[in-house]
Amino acid sequence: MRDQTHAHAELGRMIYLREGGACLALETPEVGLPRILYWGRDLGELDADELGDLARLAEPRRTRGFLDAPTVVSVLPEASNGWQGRPGLEGDRDGRAWSTRLVVRSLDVIEGPESSACVAEVRCRAIDEAAGLEVAWTLQVLRGGAARQRARVTNLDEARYRLDHLDLAVPIPARCDELLDFAGRWSKERVPQRQSWNVGTHLREARRGRPGADSATLLIAGPSGFDFARGQVWAVHEAWSGDHRTYAESTASGERTLAGGELLGPGEVVLARGEAYTSPWLYFAWGDGLDDLASRFHRYLRARPEHPRSPRPVTLNVWQAVYFDQDRGKLQALAQAAHEIGVERFVLDDGWFAGRRDDTAGLGDWFVDPQVWPGDSLAGFSRAVRGSGMEFGLWFEPEMVNPDSDLFRAHPDWVLRPEGRLPMTGRHQQVLNLTVPEAWDHLLERIVTLVRGIGVDYIKWDHNRDLVEAGDATSGRPAVHGQTLALYRLIDAIREQCPGLEIESCASGGARVDLEILQRTQRVWASDCIDAIERQDIQRWTSQLIPLEMIGAHVEAGRSHTTGRRLPLPLRAATALFGHFGIEWDITEISQEERRALAGWIRVYKEHRALLHSGRLVRRDVGWLGGVLWGVVSEDGAEALYALDVLTRTSASPVGPLPLPGLDPEARYSVRRIAAPADGADENAFARPRWWDGQCRASGRMLGEAGLPLPQFEVEAAVLLEVRRISPAGPPSSCGG
Repeated sequence: MRDQTHAHAELGRMIYLREGGACLALETPEVGLPRILYWGRDLGELDADELGDLARLAEPRRTRGFLDAPTVVSVLPEASNGWQGRPGLEGDRDGRAWSTRLVVRSLDVIEGPESSACVAEVRCRAIDEAAGLEVAWTLQVLRGGAARQRARVTNLDEARYRLDHLDLAVPIPARCDELLDFAGRWSKERVPQRQSWNVGTHLREARRGRPGADSATLLIAGPSGFDFARGQVWAVHEAWSGDHRTYAESTASGERTLAGGELLGPGEVVLARGEAYTSPWLYFAWGDGLDDLASRFHRYLRARPEHPRSPRPVTLNVWQAVYFDQDRGKLQALAQAAHEIGVERFVLDDGWFAGRRDDTAGLGDWFVDPQVWPGDSLAGFSRAVRGSGMEFGLWFEPEMVNPDSDLFRAHPDWVLRPEGRLPMTGRHQQVLNLTVPEAWDHLLERIVTLVRGIGVDYIKWDHNRDLVEAGDATSGRPAVHGQTLALYRLIDAIREQCPGLEIESCASGGARVDLEILQRTQRVWASDCIDAIERQDIQRWTSQLIPLEMIGAHVEAGRSHTTGRRLPLPLRAATALFGHFGIEWDITEISQEERRALAGWIRVYKEHRALLHSGRLVRRDVGWLGGVLWGVVSEDGAEALYALDVLTRTSASPVGPLPLPGLDPEARYSVRRIAAPADGADENAFARPRWWDGQCRASGRMLGEAGLPLPQFEVEAAVLLEVRRISPAGPPSSCGG
């Protein structure tokens, strides 16, 4: 890390931090929490005088027709500093202490340890004596150039303080006039939506007790027309697995902010004297285009000590192979076939536990079903799977319960509900109240006992129901806040007692994707839809936040379970390559030719996963080719893998050329097409260029600007290209048409 901190007598404490091509400049005024003067592209080494210049350039100005002093917008916007937008902190004591004027009492800058994903930390403590509140604010600069902030508010007064919200904000340049975030639904998560950023508030709320399939995920601002490669962009992400909000606010006096925080229910957080509430982390990052923005989050996640380090194992999940029909003979044959083609993790999905023949009953009764798995046969099956060299995984949905279950009949009081009635069911389910100690203890004991007794390496942790009217019947208050914290404690306790256990966050597909659940899980299931065409957008935009190795991406049967669409294996497999590769398919029912082809794709994945799961992601819209381009370039620029996924026919053909972005422009590379491991896989390619069945040699600049000529495609196809750096003294360019 390269960082600078300076004190300037006239302007207050100045803090300047640099990391990964980005920088952050803070000023601490006498009143209010620190103000972000600048964050974005690295400004280089600055001395104290230059920092003073920066502060003067960013000095707030008085606006005619408004207040008599300029508005100062801190990381916690306050009306006492002239802010007339949404206050960062709102609450009261029966109508008192409803506005704050915080005064800084201490400020510290701490450089993070070299092994940590945090390279520097700023801690600020401020007090409003009249309101009887203390706010402790923390900002961390993360490896790769992203940052995050959170705050803790403590009640110092005898009277109870009801907290309505605690939202943190970051300033955005006025030249940003376009917003990008995401919508969606079940099986079509992370649908991008853009709009102009005008005066007012663009508010996105998650009220499902989880982020939801329609989660904003990221809120991104930039100049009109920004894309993967062009335009500076600024973004925030609220790292919270319960109810939350993110919003963009533009005022008539010219200030623009992105902000976020937890969405609390009425009376959900009431603080007695000495009690405190800590907000979730609000992550924020800048990038020169969306790919650069994504790389900052990816580098941070990969720098964490808890990030999965082992090669991400090829995973076969049995859901679409057997559904609820768990026949031991069938599953043994499936495991044998999986082992033969190179699968490394075998996951038994829903249907293994007591009374679970469909989704209407049994959920919550976490005991092995003796009718399906008599005696210790499930443990024996696990031993056989693991003995063949594969890991064994098991599906759970711990937070839910069917009313038709022994657990619900014994403990109807363990359910989240408003006073006096049950909420509407979803998927024939209610939600267990994890804040009930007995319910929490029961789940911990059941899961740990099963993981140890059966021999489980991996849990697919599902969450198939929105939290509607999620209250604590004893207190009568909303309970999503406490439920979310209890979930975190439960997963932490399970992993502490089961070292090495990996967990996937699945929630009706991709409805719980956030950076806080990923502090304790190693994978997300991006969507229940595995249709390769639908997955292009789902995986593309999920990877805007998290790296490919944490995104479950499976090859399904030739006819999609969700859409009914039929797609060729090369397109299905090439799509799954750009993620954590797996299979969701009854491979006991496919031909020997298909098995050989699938085994070939597994070999391609294994050969390239070290690159795919460590390099820089590049994405491009190549509509003139009828498809999209995926690429991963190693951090040192020595190698890359690209996939052109051709999704539609074009009006003119053959078309091209195909640019290969992200390479070192001064280096020379060889480009080799990876032949699709399937009989007849290239039959849809006509008018092939000379390099198609050989190699191309050219500079990174030529490949990025001039690009490669391509053949004509008439149906869905995938082209895989392997790129490797060669010595500068190689032969002349040989990529002609």
